Amino acid sequence: MAKALSVDLRRRVVEAVAAGASCRAAAARFEVGVSSAIRWVARARTHGDLTPDKRGGNVRSHRIDEHRDLILGWIEEKPDLTLAEVAERLDETVEYRPLPSIVCRFFQRHGVTRKKRQRTLPNKIERI
Repeated sequence: MAKALSVDLRRRVVEAVAAGASCRAAAARFEVGVSSAIRWVARARTHGDLTPDKRGGNVRSHRIDEHRDLILGWIEEKPDLTLAEVAERLDETVEYRPLPSIVCRFFQRHGVTRKKRQRTLPNKIERI
């Protein structure tokens, strides 16, 4: 993943556009992408700040985390629910159907372990 371009370069592009150049001309002059110049000018107008946003990270977990108590309650009631069953219950209850992988990551984040039940073997009958 490439690093974000410097704030100094962004500022020079925005200043060139403010001085009367088009975004396309400023992009060519400073050898940056036209779409980048357009985004930077728009960001300067709306936010007044040219620092780049943080990159990467978890951006979607908040949707399933909104229903944390509900999901954990289901797991307490019935510990052997599958990931697909949890997703289906969410769909029925709150009309949000996450992928089973999202449910799995939810369980990992919240420390929910799901171990298979131990099967008990029948008592062996001893022969005399």
